[in-house]
Amino acid sequence: MPEAPDLYVIREYLEPRLVGRSITNAAERKPLVLRNMTGEKFTDDIVGRSISAINRKGKLLLLRLDDQRCLVISPMLTGGLRYCSPSDRMEATTILTFDLDDGHQLRYFDQRRMGQVYYLHPDHLGEIVRLENQGPDVLDEPLELEEFKLALKPFRGEVKGILTRGQAVSGIGNAYADEILFEAGLFPFRKKSKLTSTELSRLHSAVYSVPREAVTVLQEKVGDSIHKKVRNFLKVHRNGGKPCPRCGTRISAIKANRRETNFCRTCQPGTMFD
Repeated sequence: MPEAPDLYVIREYLEPRLVGRSITNAAERKPLVLRNMTGEKFTDDIVGRSISAINRKGKLLLLRLDDQRCLVISPMLTGGLRYCSPSDRMEATTILTFDLDDGHQLRYFDQRRMGQVYYLHPDHLGEIVRLENQGPDVLDEPLELEEFKLALKPFRGEVKGILTRGQAVSGIGNAYADEILFEAGLFPFRKKSKLTSTELSRLHSAVYSVPREAVTVLQEKVGDSIHKKVRNFLKVHRNGGKPCPRCGTRISAIKANRRETNFCRTCQPGTMFD
């Protein structure tokens, strides 16, 4: 799943290449992903419109078009964007294509078709639950510690689930939740209600430091390959069985809630009943 650091770098790459460009042709190659909320035929209505801005909120990208239209891209687990020449090989997972007036093409792909792409009037943005039901962005100005505690207060359950829900702080998914909790030294399945003041302080620090440091790394590693998910620099996520970079203990991998969680049992002590 592209998370805030990934999408920050993707937006940074696309903005100078897309803003001011007009869409000369569009194609919906596969169904189920596009949510057209305009009442008009998508492939006709979008042609001729220019891209005026690209914004990001949490784990979504917003492309603003002229004459009151928006594209909101929620990649979810397997979605992504590719900026390329129309002559480049078309992957079987490609869902939408947009030809641009400078000869390039923007493609949205999604292996499992779990993501959503909304085409709508800006006045209807409030109807997108994933867009509106989010907390402050993790890459924006950090909340003060007391504000952070207040943001967490309404939520119960395991700390990792609260982070990935996005309502306290937005933009964190499975990968960076693992990294944040490793940095904070917290057991991923620890109940939020059991966190001490010191643990909350460590969590607050890691929530903001880990994604910001990741942006710097991704800016160096991604380059033109915005369609590739760069994860090879992460310390614990997807590193089950490898030695912990901090203590050498074998990193654990537990599948729960339809996702894999990676952590170090030595650096992040705890039990499922804690």
